[in-house]
Amino acid sequence: METTIQIIGWVGTFLILLAYYLVSNKKVGAESRMYQAMNLIGAICMGINVFYQQAWPAVALQTIWGVIAIVSLVKK
Repeated sequence: METTIQIIGWVGTFLILLAYYLVSNKKVGAESRMYQAMNLIGAICMGINVFYQQAWPAVALQTIWGVIAIVSLVKK
């Protein structure tokens, strides 16, 4: 179980970093659905990992990160 949680966390980390790379290099726009979806899925994956580890400040960060992505996606 712990290995699965770690993998989920790494997937989330990769998605958030990839989204940041893509927007920083103008491959996607910050307003694009792909960027926001990558941030949302990444936040969920990382949120699962940090919740499992009981890293509460990181849980709060990922929750807020996910809410921002949801709001952006709904506005589209």
